[in-house]
Amino acid sequence: MTAPIEQISSFFADAAMPANFPKSVLRFRNTRWAGRLGLGGLSESDWIKHFARFEPLAGNLKAPLALRYHGHQFHVYNPELGDGRGFLFAQVRDDSGRLLDLGTKGSGQTRWSRQGDGRLTLKGGVREILAANYLEALGVNTSKAFSLIETGEELHRNDEPSPTRSAVLVRLSHSHLRFGTFQRAAYHDDAEAMAALIRHVIEYYYPDCADEALAVAAPALFERMAETTGKMIGQWMATGFVHGVMNTDNFNITGETFDFGPWRFLPVSDPNFTAAYFDQQGLYRFGRQPGQGLWALQQLGGAISLVADVDELSKSMTAYEPAYQESFAAHTLALLGLERQSSLRDDLLFLQDFYGWLTESGANWPQTFFDWFGGEASLKRAANSPQAALYERPDFEKIRKQITTRTPVRVDRLEHSYFQAARPVDLLIETVEALWSPIADQDDWGPLHAHLDKIDQARCAYQWPR
Repeated sequence: MTAPIEQISSFFADAAMPANFPKSVLRFRNTRWAGRLGLGGLSESDWIKHFARFEPLAGNLKAPLALRYHGHQFHVYNPELGDGRGFLFAQVRDDSGRLLDLGTKGSGQTRWSRQGDGRLTLKGGVREILAANYLEALGVNTSKAFSLIETGEELHRNDEPSPTRSAVLVRLSHSHLRFGTFQRAAYHDDAEAMAALIRHVIEYYYPDCADEALAVAAPALFERMAETTGKMIGQWMATGFVHGVMNTDNFNITGETFDFGPWRFLPVSDPNFTAAYFDQQGLYRFGRQPGQGLWALQQLGGAISLVADVDELSKSMTAYEPAYQESFAAHTLALLGLERQSSLRDDLLFLQDFYGWLTESGANWPQTFFDWFGGEASLKRAANSPQAALYERPDFEKIRKQITTRTPVRVDRLEHSYFQAARPVDLLIETVEALWSPIADQDDWGPLHAHLDKIDQARCAYQWPR
């Protein structure tokens, strides 16, 4: 049995060897997604065998593959990239037949490690579990944290107290392929590799773009990728998520949030909020994220122009902005549990007023969405909110009227126990640090798993489409 990625691995991958870790302590397994992949019955020892020692899954890749790619990092082109501390371990199907990738982070050095140790800190792995689960609970298209195993090594890092504990993470995503994969083919002027990549992506991810003529298929694919990227970033903006490092090698072909690093969630609305301490110019600050998504697509389109007409690709890229606007409006209203208006323009006018008030008032971002879920049906809940005084101010009257005159969607969701609490579950930086401290100080994982349970309650309460 051949994994689909092997069709293009000669162009875009190198065999990798997993690290030999001194110990393997299972800290997290995603039982829900394991069940959807048919892996729910694995014993703990088998889980460790596959996701710490990386013994192949039956009928899958015989050896891991470290993918080759390039990328713009803070707008500077880097041709020396690739999977430097991870690899593609397996390709699997979920219970709806969708092809998914199991990729790693912290699994050891590869030919692309560039002086790095190929490892992941335990705290980095914990942060990714939290972010991925929370984004999924908020309905954002995201990779999933699948497994985290502590590996018993001591690591030295500039941005964490050292030595610090190590771990290996396995993430589940629709695809491991990146914008930078296309950029690599273009950099080497390799039209054959580019054509093979485009055909592969269409066959397994966007079959509606299929056409015998590559000149037709490539712009069609680019249009779909522009749409999925716009949808993802619209969801980021509606949830107050700041990715932190929007390099082109951190965008994948299916519009999923992945490669979590210095991510943050906004406590209050602030367009200038920057997640990464090393982003001193604020290039990837919250308010710039939509523009950065477009910039990344421009680089992708430039790469695909190796085999397609520039004018046709330019037309395809125009799909980004409406996809972003539609997603931003739809997801904001979904998080408020309210119906859309008949026109996108009316929804965008509401968003302008709502987010304008959120910014000017300094209201807590997650609390505001939580308080007003269901609109008029939550009047009593909002009146009992920790920030109820903000809703009594004159500057909120217009927002209150707009929220309470819209029709709630599935108001019965308010009966879920999640909405009976005074505060929502959040992932503000203070929360994350408070969850990490017991692990670092007493090896106490109880607060983390309790918080993950609360996040899952939120996911169940919102009832996003499966």
